[in-house]
Amino acid sequence: MRIALWILGVAAILISTGFVYQCIGSYRDRRRYAGAGRWVTIEPGCRLYLFEQGLGAPTVLFEAGIGATNLNWRHIQQKVSHFAGTASYDRCGLGFSSPCRTARTPANIAVELHNLLARAEIKPPYILVGHSFGGLVMRRYALLYPGEVSGLVLVDPMRCEEWPPLDPSKQGQLDLGKRLIRYAQPIALCGVTRLAVTSLFHRPKKISGDLAGATIPGGRHVLSRITSEVGKMAPEVWPVVAAHWSRPGFYSGMRSHIASIPDTVREMHDADPIQNIPVLVLTPGKSVPLTEFCLSRIGDNVQQIIAAASEHWIHLDEPDLVVGSIQTMAAAVTPPSIAAAV
Repeated sequence: MRIALWILGVAAILISTGFVYQCIGSYRDRRRYAGAGRWVTIEPGCRLYLFEQGLGAPTVLFEAGIGATNLNWRHIQQKVSHFAGTASYDRCGLGFSSPCRTARTPANIAVELHNLLARAEIKPPYILVGHSFGGLVMRRYALLYPGEVSGLVLVDPMRCEEWPPLDPSKQGQLDLGKRLIRYAQPIALCGVTRLAVTSLFHRPKKISGDLAGATIPGGRHVLSRITSEVGKMAPEVWPVVAAHWSRPGFYSGMRSHIASIPDTVREMHDADPIQNIPVLVLTPGKSVPLTEFCLSRIGDNVQQIIAAASEHWIHLDEPDLVVGSIQTMAAAVTPPSIAAAV
């Protein structure tokens, strides 16, 4: 009995210590890393984190993939800011933004983005740039607010036909993701995730792999896939990525995004084509190109560019191609008088 009580006491001390470690770490992360941008209140109790660079019209807006933040665009945004005003942000539930209050479907997110731009006083017209899930958000934005949009650059946009309910075979992947997140959230509250993520970025990778494998079923496999992509990002953003992954709220936000995929597919599969707005679609060379029929369902003026050396994360594999595509779009939609003034 004494041994059991001793074990429970030690466990309680460890959990309490981990919780304090997590709270202090989260506070320090916000003070250390959030100063580059600003928070914009879009409704009472809900703030979105916004990062801006550059000047000029039209403004280029970036929307990240399903679990990513503005950091995913940082290297692209810095280059684009040399010839245009730019803005990226963290969706509700991710990064430094408030927790999400609605389902993470493109329509809900597009409305939040519209409110953000209005309250931040970032005036249209916009060039919308979206990766993967973010491509669907930008398509929906263009359909809801066509008068504000000059053009779109979609970087390997999510294909609805590849996900439930249109492809039920992928339901297992979604269920696995939600199970992993169910484990990760309480672990993050106790500071273990922060310890694992810190070791991932600052210590030998074997340590973080051991921690991930010990705490989350299937953790090593997920970790290897994630780190292969994060490794392509600029090293200066790694500590901020680590800060995001250390937060329990990150996993809650991720779970909301994953849970909304079927509703996202239902919403966008039957979406109207974008009318009278030019669209560039970048498709990885290692994927099957979109057919003319698929392109016509996106819009009535769509051009496909094959990124021959890329997989899904084209903006990390071939950043110059993405920057060049945005610059081409900006030149095509900017009136000569405005271009001369800039």
